[in-house]
Amino acid sequence: MVSFDDLRDRLTATGARLRAQVPLAELTTLRVGGPATVAECASTDALVATVRELDAAGIPVLLIAGGSNLLIADAGFEGVVVRIATEGVEIGADSVLAEAGANWDTVVAATVAAGFGGLECLSGIPGSAGATPVQNVGAYGVEVASLLRRVRLLDRASGEIRWVEPGELGFGYRTSVLKHSDAAVVLAVEFALRADGSSAPLGYRELATALGAAEGESRPAAQVRAEVLRLRAGKGMVLDPDDHDTWSAGSFFTNPVIPDDEVAAVRAAIASHVGADVAVPTFPGAGGVKFSAGWLIERAGFAKGFPGDGSPARLSTKHTLALTNRGAATATDLVTLARTVRDGVAERFGIRLEPEPVTVGVSL
Repeated sequence: MVSFDDLRDRLTATGARLRAQVPLAELTTLRVGGPATVAECASTDALVATVRELDAAGIPVLLIAGGSNLLIADAGFEGVVVRIATEGVEIGADSVLAEAGANWDTVVAATVAAGFGGLECLSGIPGSAGATPVQNVGAYGVEVASLLRRVRLLDRASGEIRWVEPGELGFGYRTSVLKHSDAAVVLAVEFALRADGSSAPLGYRELATALGAAEGESRPAAQVRAEVLRLRAGKGMVLDPDDHDTWSAGSFFTNPVIPDDEVAAVRAAIASHVGADVAVPTFPGAGGVKFSAGWLIERAGFAKGFPGDGSPARLSTKHTLALTNRGAATATDLVTLARTVRDGVAERFGIRLEPEPVTVGVSL
């Protein structure tokens, strides 16, 4: 690893602000992660120049913006963490353009306040605008893939900057070609908006019921946003520094999609443990049936708050799908808990849950 002084010399002209030995726990919503050198980029020009300079020097790079979907090792990161701190947001006649580092909920709130709809179901999701297409973020029946117009990318191999259409991004359930790849850096995103201020059609029963609407109907975007924030807060999914249930990466496991030819066997395994008369929540999935990870976790014996008071890492007391830091957890503590839950579900039901956060320096 090159010295801090050498890095400072290399990055002097890029516009980045360099800091040494920054605890990465300060930059993630899980609040774990060891030290690293951090180059903070407050402009897109600085971000592009910094990444190009580090790549040319062969120095490992970790990109962080909101830090809401990361589990970083206690040893930190051997390289340079490039913190994306670009915050620009521009609302047009029927779209919003946000720089990659813009706080996502700030973007959603700005569109609703300006009288537009479309993004309201994605209210309260922590993280940055630039991360949303990487993860194909979704909630309450809406996914980024259905709203995205284009993404501005820096190709790290060629150095080219270009706008990319959604069809090039290989979107799937909570994934895209950008996830688990270092090939490109998201610089900006553009989303289509509903100019009449109505919400996207309500596609999630819990939300529609709370709003007194039928699935498929619309409501004023501001009304939907308020209800989404209320529902998320009740599950510990809206960041609150005083609530350890929100010291998390959100949903830690994705809902498993079981291929059609395996569904009968899975249903039989579930019935053998919970009873044949118990309703199992399922949803249509690409190429199969989607089962509720939270339901499976709880039925496998892992209740809210597992493994109990005094444990540094616990399941949220509000939602079994969130692994939380109770104030002094390490990455090792969280990995241990994740393995326990994953293996318990696999043993009970024959379903292997997959983690949603990106891991750095650790492996489940």
